[in-house]
Amino acid sequence: MPSILRRLSPLVLLPLLAACENSATAFMVEGNQHAVVLVREQPYFWTAEVEQAVVVSRLPACQRKVAIHPSPKELVEVEVFEAGNLLWAMRQGQRWYLASTERCLVQDWTNEAGTPPGPLVGTFRLGEGKPVFVRAGQ
Repeated sequence: MPSILRRLSPLVLLPLLAACENSATAFMVEGNQHAVVLVREQPYFWTAEVEQAVVVSRLPACQRKVAIHPSPKELVEVEVFEAGNLLWAMRQGQRWYLASTERCLVQDWTNEAGTPPGPLVGTFRLGEGKPVFVRAGQ
């Protein structure tokens, strides 16, 4: 009997692992060498929040992963706006971030006006149950 339980225990744990999220979706700026990527990781099913990071990449000069504030399990949309040369402003709920592929940085931004610095490029959102990037106007 104990050997049967040992063999079945992984099957019992599979549904618990399926509740975890490990995803990445990219806003491709220019081809596959220049992108801003949203990474979401939920290592344990019992945690109420998902860890998030933004990867700025402009190869070969820049590639850096920077942790940002966690999000609820349900993805809160992240809008991406043009903010300058190789610079994007990202808004998730009330939080703002600046992502630069020129300086290879991501940082919190206190946008006191609350208005976007430029036109909307697109949005990281749920599409068919997983995070996707949808360009503005699509």
